[in-house]
Amino acid sequence: MITLDDMSKVSECSVTGCAYNQSDACHAGAVTIAGGSGHAGCATFIPLTVKGGFEAAAAAVGACQHLECAHNTDLECAAPAIQVGLRGAANADCLTYAES
Repeated sequence: MITLDDMSKVSECSVTGCAYNQSDACHAGAVTIAGGSGHAGCATFIPLTVKGGFEAAAAAVGACQHLECAHNTDLECAAPAIQVGLRGAANADCLTYAES
């Protein structure tokens, strides 16, 4: 049985404009990785100045919609951890994404 402790963690988030980002750490309970082919966007990204989430949270990857990612197993992330950052001017993306 998989538990929350087994889920891939968000080890770093450099998207400072996200409401869940505090000191380069994601404080959402879980993130969803979505977007079109070749664009593994963080669907949890919220561009607000107010900060949210759980103070003690170490965010995990709740779902990954990228079947073509080498780390995707049954729509779950199998990477030990991911990094979220800007790819391009404004896209909060999973930088760990690797096309299989």
